[in-house]
Amino acid sequence: MDNQKKKETFKSGFVSIIGRPNVGKSTLLNQVVGQKVAIMSNKPQTTRNQIRAVYTSDKGQFIFIDTPGIHKAKSKLGDYMVAAAENTLNEVDLVLFVIDATEKRGAGEEYILERLKKVNTPVFLVINKIDQIHPEELLPLIDEYRKHHDFKQIVPISALQGNNTDALLQSILLEMPEGPMYYPADQVTDHPERFIVAELIREKVLHLTREEIPHSIAVTVEEMKRGENGKTLYIYAAIYVERDSQKGILIGKRGDMLKEISKRARMDMERLLGEKIFLEVWVKVKKDWRNQERMLRNFGFYEEK
Repeated sequence: MDNQKKKETFKSGFVSIIGRPNVGKSTLLNQVVGQKVAIMSNKPQTTRNQIRAVYTSDKGQFIFIDTPGIHKAKSKLGDYMVAAAENTLNEVDLVLFVIDATEKRGAGEEYILERLKKVNTPVFLVINKIDQIHPEELLPLIDEYRKHHDFKQIVPISALQGNNTDALLQSILLEMPEGPMYYPADQVTDHPERFIVAELIREKVLHLTREEIPHSIAVTVEEMKRGENGKTLYIYAAIYVERDSQKGILIGKRGDMLKEISKRARMDMERLLGEKIFLEVWVKVKKDWRNQERMLRNFGFYEEK
């Protein structure tokens, strides 16, 4: 009888996370599922694809979609990223609009608020980074946003510290419809290992380089195979850049930069996959790839028509 009751009251659904670049969407996603499924960086536009993360409890299962930050596009890649974010809004059960408590409302937030007027999906306003402001600053911020949209809930959190994220999950549960368990209880993402591996390499490039490099790279995993002893996973990957000068920066003096990128990525891969990794990474030049639809398709940004 208890099992039947549990089955009847189990809830599930899809939750889209939107917001300007660099407001902490990926940090929130990783905090919720308890491990890294989305790469993090202090550079904007870190997320390029829709990252799906799965949170499961005994009461429900939520599939979170971490979308690329909504911003003014400057390339075909940028167009793709904005479209990917906006297309989720009417296809999910709930939208989390994440804002940075330390930033004033600007053109980016205005654009999203206008877009939300056309959405029928319930929207939570999630005010992130509350650990970085004085508590007295929170109420005026809430009042300001209430004037611009009828939010179903307003939830202040610190994604990095984990403050109030449990309350956010409880609020989400109340909004979810009854539904099935879409994924096994121990699964935290629906992305294949190749995607996660490529993202970890890209994250290390974002951490270790600056200026023009971060937005000019794409990473592909050329091959993944298990060694003859069955104990080592061999991964061969390529970092694509747009100019020869960028290739030189990524390789570094005596190859030091590429070695450091590979070392840090390999360590993360071993922690995430739980096995010994042999990683080999090289750098290739594909001029102006961000504006070539064929290249964007090859890198997995567009589905084949």
